[in-house]
Amino acid sequence: MLTNPTVDMLRELGLSGMASAFQELDTQPEARHLEHGEWLALLLERETTARRQKRFEARARAAKLRHDAQLENIDFRATRGLDRNLFLKLAGCDWIRQRHSILMIGPAGVGKSWLSCALGHKACREDFSVAYHRLPRLFATLALARGDGRYPKVLKALARTDLLILDDWGPEKLNDEQRRDLLEIVEDRYEKRSTIVTSQVPVEHWYDMIGNPTIADAVLDRLVHNAYRIELSGESMRKQRSVTAAETTQA
Repeated sequence: MLTNPTVDMLRELGLSGMASAFQELDTQPEARHLEHGEWLALLLERETTARRQKRFEARARAAKLRHDAQLENIDFRATRGLDRNLFLKLAGCDWIRQRHSILMIGPAGVGKSWLSCALGHKACREDFSVAYHRLPRLFATLALARGDGRYPKVLKALARTDLLILDDWGPEKLNDEQRRDLLEIVEDRYEKRSTIVTSQVPVEHWYDMIGNPTIADAVLDRLVHNAYRIELSGESMRKQRSVTAAETTQA
């Protein structure tokens, strides 16, 4: 069988997954008994898997998630009030398809950022575009963009992202520019895209953080509407891990 010319042709056509599968099958004696249709099905399956993995890797790089968090590594035994059934339901990503959002509230160290990144990682797997931003740094980026003329371009990129993660909002009160920025982001995404917002501040105090009553009404009406709430509690998991590590060392 003309293995090398066939493999070279597949690679020239951009079918690297099929090329690798062809090489592997050609070295397996049992594969020689397969029908042509079975060979083709195996090659196509490998190509599909390879392309799906490449899309995921590209989306994960573009997302710039803060944590390399995966759903399989979530500790549901930790005492922090995480509803296992709800979170596993959200892992299916139907809430993104339905343009809903998530508000994740809780004290420092209970895993808000990590859990939001785990959902972002799964969204990348499901072929959604994802972008992670710490909200204070995003405001700084928008301020710079406003000065050099990139502001509309940055807002457009945020608006087009399937899942936008806005991490670590509060407790500082927003200034005039930040209030307008937040309203622009929320308005562009309302009922069109999904957003995760994490904060140490309870939702009922967000009105005060925004500061301007008119803008606060507009933002919260769009942000809180049709959003899932995950309210976490308990001590910092980082502190708990430090105590456990110290006890293990002493033992």
